[in-house]
Amino acid sequence: MMIRCDRRMIISITIGQDMDYKEAKDAAIDIAKDAGKLLMAYTQKTLAYNEKSSTIDIVTEADQAAEVLIVERLKALFPEHHIQGEEGGHQGAASEGADYTWHVDPIDGTTNYAHGIPYFCTSIALATSACEPVVGVIYAPIADELYVAVKGEGATRNSEPIHVSDRTHLGQCVVVSGFPYDRQTNPDNNIAEWTAFAPKVRGLRRMGSAAMDLAYVASGRTDGYWERGLKTYDALAGVLLVQEAGGIVSDYAGQPKPQDRAEGRYLASNGHIHQQMVDILMSARQK
Repeated sequence: MMIRCDRRMIISITIGQDMDYKEAKDAAIDIAKDAGKLLMAYTQKTLAYNEKSSTIDIVTEADQAAEVLIVERLKALFPEHHIQGEEGGHQGAASEGADYTWHVDPIDGTTNYAHGIPYFCTSIALATSACEPVVGVIYAPIADELYVAVKGEGATRNSEPIHVSDRTHLGQCVVVSGFPYDRQTNPDNNIAEWTAFAPKVRGLRRMGSAAMDLAYVASGRTDGYWERGLKTYDALAGVLLVQEAGGIVSDYAGQPKPQDRAEGRYLASNGHIHQQMVDILMSARQK
């Protein structure tokens, strides 16, 4: 047992296999909200940013500052946990032997954030050593929307229960996708899949934040989502939200646990249209 005191009168946390997920959830909520405040503060000035893998893949000073805030807080509260962050990589306790890993994306939707487009969030997930998410928190500071899921306990937005939509026919649905950072050089760039879906759905959207896209599926705002090239810090909080809201998450072929596959092909839906989406994705990839 470890007890930490701060301005929120703090939290006692059980480490190891018998960890109290409620305590982890409460900590992740506090940290995500504080990260959101930091991100909003950075919007009041001109942001500096650098390119990572390409001109498409950027990182801002706010990404880095928010990840430092998140990681330092998690390390203090959970010293026996590993942390996988988008900007800082592997941190905290060694991954070997750690019962849990935190998967942290300080800003999911960095390009939106850097361009003043209000569709971005902080995503924090806690997963077992088998990469099964057990706590997921997504905070969108512009909308002041907090999405939370704990394994086996359902999903909420601003403390109200959320559920996936009940639409059963793809033609009635709005689905969402995204394009990988290597789309300029890799022919596996999602254009074939996008083209295949376009005439078959009510609406097709590309909004620029995988975590938010998954949260929208979980809350019934959209009905399905697919994307290649996601990392665990992009997806795991949203994966748990969709599952706890009654939806299904798989890879493009319909197989569970896409986080176990290196290519990171994620498909999430309300469940009713899942096989329809699998069929389109598989057909598009065979052409």
